[in-house]
Amino acid sequence: MVEILNFQILDDHLIRFEFSDGTLKIVDFKPFIGEDSLTKPLADPGYFRQAKLYDRGRGIYWPNEYDVCPDFLRDYAEEVTLQPAA
Repeated sequence: MVEILNFQILDDHLIRFEFSDGTLKIVDFKPFIGEDSLTKPLADPGYFRQAKLYDRGRGIYWPNEYDVCPDFLRDYAEEVTLQPAA
């Protein structure tokens, strides 16, 4: 299983990940935010920035215990390409 080595929270609910296999990927979390009690808090940018990394890079999580595993983030979540500022 791949591990998350590092992550950086960007603007607009984007997170940049560095994985143990060398993959670098930016994931847009807006599609994961719903009206349910587990994901709705992530809509608040301040709350979203509270994401933490599990020990040994086994995923990221928020204070309400919503979490995402590294395999999903690397293999299935759609990658975002950032456009250079004009």
